This record gives sequence, structure tokens and C-alpha cells, in this order.
Amino acid sequence: MVKKEEASDSSDTEISEDDYHETRVAQLDVKIHEGDANVRKCDSNEKPISCSECGEMFKKKWDLKIHMKTHTGEKQHMQVHSVERLFGCSFYYKRFKRQAYLKSHMVVHTREKPFRCDVCGKRFSLKKILNKHMKVHTKERPFSCDVCGKRFKLKAALNRHMTVHTEERPFSCDVCGKRFKLKAMLKPHMAVHTDERPFSCDVCGKRFKLKYTLNKHMAVHTEVKPFSCDVCGKRFKLKDTLNKHMAVHTEVKPFSCDVCGKRFKLKDTLNKHMAVHTEVKPFSCDVCGKSFKKKGVLKTHMAVHTEVKPFSCDVCGKSFKKKGVLKTHMAVHTEERPFETVWL
Repeated sequence: MVKKEEASDSSDTEISEDDYHETRVAQLDVKIHEGDANVRKCDSNEKPISCSECGEMFKKKWDLKIHMKTHTGEKQHMQVHSVERLFGCSFYYKRFKRQAYLKSHMVVHTREKPFRCDVCGKRFSLKKILNKHMKVHTKERPFSCDVCGKRFKLKAALNRHMTVHTEERPFSCDVCGKRFKLKAMLKPHMAVHTDERPFSCDVCGKRFKLKYTLNKHMAVHTEVKPFSCDVCGKRFKLKDTLNKHMAVHTEVKPFSCDVCGKRFKLKDTLNKHMAVHTEVKPFSCDVCGKSFKKKGVLKTHMAVHTEVKPFSCDVCGKSFKKKGVLKTHMAVHTEERPFETVWL
């Protein structure tokens, strides 16, 4: 009978069943030869095994085996099937399944844009965003709408477009309850509920709530009109203005008033018209306190508080504060008498 060895009190010499199994699996799966360049003799405090791919050192062969999966993609792939989010952002509470996702996320805090477009010079924080951007420099439009046939360069643009064919508005404003088809439309809308104007014009100093509004405003500081009408040739600074102009070449009036039934070519015109059905006058003059239903009318009214007369007659040179007054004045230079009194 073999005498059973007395167990040592030292925890350093104890080998659990799990440790034994781990060591055996490592011996079977990872063969480390004494002549391997990645293995060298060292004391107990050093890591004797290094990764041939990145040079990281490990004490156990099993740890090396697990680590090697990070170079094959096996380990990262398995993380997508797990609910664990091991990698946390140090600036925010957001967590990610993969370290690569965290790394990509961090650029929103650093604002670094290391990826540059070779065509236009625009810079991006992520390579995948640069890859998508490159499509703007090509005429290819591989994604088409199954309903109307319109084609798009990006699949994301097609997905956004599809909302025009549905009445669903799943995104609602928590403040006023207004609903939107796209989340991207809700986000800029929220700016109307705050007085913050973080975007300023470098030329005139005017400030805006949205970057999109600032970009459109910049067109007033240039004479370039890159957008032209295919029908009449008229040119415009903004594409939005061109789109609105195109309505003058059609008799279609798709926007109707729910109150009086009057129809309009443009939604903007309908929105302005709706003011006639209410007594609310939300736009007030800071100088005299007079209130108006429309912002455009308030803007015209402000001329009475200044001596500036920006509208001048091309014939006699006389200047006027309002464009409408100039238009009426022009009749004196013609034989037309639209308001002549007829005596009976």
C-alpha cells in the first residue's frame, strides 16, 4: 500500500482539479518547443512565453492560446453573441462589446479626424465614414426606391427616403408633442425649445441654432449660384430655393388648407396662409411692441424704425424703405394707371 503524501499548508503548491485540466488542455493544444525563439528561460516573476504576432508576454501557455484568437478574429466574433459589454468609455457611461468599438467611439470625445478625402480635402473621424463620403464624388446611384424609382448613392439615404411613402411618424418631441418621420429631424427640432445659438457666422457674426441653418446662411456672402433651373435657366445659391422655384413651372398644387380648402404649390406658402385663420400674433416688434401674424410682415415693418432705404428706382433713383412701395412707384414711369378714378 502506497502511503498517501501529506498535504502542504502552502497555497502555492496546491493544484485544483480546474488548474490541472487547464494545464492539460494547454499542453495538448499549444506545443511549445525548447528551441522556439519566443520561449526563453526566466525567473518566476517574468512572463516566459511571448506572442509571435504582437510580442505580448504570458506566464501560461493556455493564456497564450486564448490571446492568439484575438489575431484570428475568433474571440472578437464570439463577443457579438454575448450580452456582456466589457469595454467602457472613460468619458461617458456607454459600454461596448468589443475594444475596437470603444476605440471608434472615443473619437467623439477627442474630435480627431485622421481620415482625409483625397478629392475635396474633407476630414472624418472614422474610415468607414470616409468610405461612404467617397461616393459623393461618383455618379453611381446603386440604391433605388421600389415605389417611385428614385435612385440614391447611399443605402442610408434610400432608407430615409422611404419614409416619404408612409404616414408613420414614430419620433415625437417631449416638449411640444410634434411628431417626425426621422430621428434626424427630431434632433434639430429640439433647438426651437432653447435660446442657445452655438453656431456663428465668421463673416457677419450672426448666430444660429443649427449648423444646417448656418451653412445655408453662408450663401448670402457669396455671389456664386451653382444651382440652375433646367426649364428657365434661372440660377440659385441654394438647392432648397431651386426646389421651391420648380413649382412655378407646374400647375400642381398638392398642399391644401384644412380650413378653407385653398390649395398651394408649396408647403411653406400653406404654412404662412394658415395665419389668416387665427388671431394669434406671435411676432412682435422690439421697438414699438406692435405684433404680427407673420415673421415676414414683422421684418418689413422694422423698416419704419430706420432711415435705411434699400430699394431704389432704376429710372429716377428715388429710394424706398419697402419693395412694395417701389413697385407701386414704378407706375409713374409708365402710361399704366391701375388705380385711376373713373367719373360717371
